[in-house]
Amino acid sequence: MSQPKTYPSEPVELPLRMEPEPAPVEGCAGCAELANVRDRARAGSDWTTVSDCNVYLRRHPEGH
Repeated sequence: MSQPKTYPSEPVELPLRMEPEPAPVEGCAGCAELANVRDRARAGSDWTTVSDCNVYLRRHPEGH
């Protein structure tokens, strides 16, 4: 039987995948507003809101 390992393994490094930010659809007021909120959040270093706006833009609306 082998001896159990009593020391930590090397850390596993996962790749950081950065997707490009979604662009608002031309002529859509909802997309334009989300892009404006995202820009204001970025100016204030509110990265959570920037990320949320990106998610909403990707999902808004399903028909885009």
